[in-house]
Parts: sequence; C-alpha cells; structure tokens
Amino acid sequence: MNSLSKILLPVDFSERSSLAVHYARQLALPSNAEVILAHVLAPLHSDFSAMQVAGSMLVDIYRTRAQQAEQELAEFEVESLADLRVRRLVLHGDPAGKIVELAREEHVDLIAMPTHGYGPFRRFILGSNTAKVLHDADCPVWTGVHIEEVRPMEQPFRKILCAVDLGPQSAKALAWASWLQKEFQGELTLFHAIAAHAEAGSEPDLSWRTGISEIAEEELLRLQREVGAKADILLEAGDAVRVICSAAARVGAGTVVIGRGSAAGNFGRLRTNSYAIVRQSPCPVVSV
Repeated sequence: MNSLSKILLPVDFSERSSLAVHYARQLALPSNAEVILAHVLAPLHSDFSAMQVAGSMLVDIYRTRAQQAEQELAEFEVESLADLRVRRLVLHGDPAGKIVELAREEHVDLIAMPTHGYGPFRRFILGSNTAKVLHDADCPVWTGVHIEEVRPMEQPFRKILCAVDLGPQSAKALAWASWLQKEFQGELTLFHAIAAHAEAGSEPDLSWRTGISEIAEEELLRLQREVGAKADILLEAGDAVRVICSAAARVGAGTVVIGRGSAAGNFGRLRTNSYAIVRQSPCPVVSV
C-alpha cells in the first residue's frame, strides 16, 4: 500500500453521507486522490409494485427523479471538496451491484460509505446495500460509525487500532493500517482477541491462556516483521467483537482496521465477526 489514487464515495445526500465526505477528503488530500461521488437510482418498479401505473407515467416519474438527482449531486458538498479532483456520477440500477461494478471498472482503492439502520435494533442491522458491498467488493471498504450519531473527528487517523485474527488476510489489514499510520504520523496498536474457553458450571482454568498468549504474541511479532510495521501489541481474551470495540474505545482510536476476508483460523473468528465489529465499533472501520 503506497498511496490512494481513487476513492469511491456512494452518496444518498443524507447527513451520514456528508460525514463520509469529511473522512474521504482527509484520506484524499495527501496524495491528491480522485474522489468519485456516485448516486445510484434504483428502478421504480419496486416502489409501485402494488399500484396500477401506466408505463408512460413511470417514465416521467423516473425522468424527474433523475433530473433531481443530477442537480442534488452537482450541489452536494461542493465547498468541502473544492480543493480535490472530483467526479460526480448518477448511476441506474441495483445500488450495491452498481457500486461494486463501478469500483472494479475504475480500479478504485477504497470505497467510503456510511452505514444505515434505524430504530431500536440499529446496532444489530447493517443497511442492506452496505452489507452487500462489504461482501462483494474487492477493495477495502471504509464504513462510518453505526451505533450512534457523532461529530466527525478532526484527526481520525492519529490513533489506529488494527485487529487481526492471524488468518491469511491479516497481513493485508496490517499493511493498510501501517500505511495510515505513516501517512498521518499516527499511533498504531496491533490487537488480537484470544477466544475464552471455560466449561459451563466450572471455574475457568486460566493456565492455558499463558501458552496461547505467547504463541499469539510471537505470531503478531512475525506479522509486524513481514509487513514492516511498527505497532504496540495488545492481546485480550474474550468475545472478539466485545474486546475489539472495547479496546478501540480505550486507546482512543479514530479508526479500526480489520481483515474482512480472512478465513477463521486457530486464533480467532474475525471473518464471522466482521459485520458485528462494523455495527458496534465506536469509530469508523476500514475492512480490508
């Protein structure tokens, strides 16, 4: 990872899209990366499935929506992005599919998008488009804070937590986190969650933990040497999602980096937990 040349920012003109612009701008400035703002118009048939609407009327409605979208996109966050190279595109079709397709066609280095989910179950639900993009995209995906509305941090990359499960994707995640650290002169913490083992109804035997911790620490040191990263190492036993999010808050991280594509291995299950980390993290997450 040397620099960013293209950042894709899907927008729906919401406040959360504006927050994503704030972070994308900071990432784009050092290397003068191009920011592609894309708004996707979904087909109308889903909105009118229970109504008898003439085809010509649907065409008129869609044309009007497209014109409105073009106007809104042209005016969206103009001042915030004034000193960057920006392209603005209105696309047509399935939002998640079009975002992933455009990212591949443009060889995008990063997709930056907010999460969505509303009501009392917000923390348990990712917006369907965000979840699909996380699942299908080839490039890293930045996602905004999901659990609450927060003000954007002025220096979100000064403190970075990179959580790895020591699977195949761990080196890519650490390389990305290390690049962020160097680009923004930040502080990097390399974190690994050790799964807790205890039989129901029995006192936990903690003697196993020393051996596992030593093995995991050796692996983390090896991973650092492989990547050429410099980081503080932090190990903690417990549920991966809980201890990762807790550690992020404790070290004051402005960004968490995880490897969403790694297979579950002997040291953890970060892949199975990656969506939950995105949902519950106290700060934005980059899924590599």
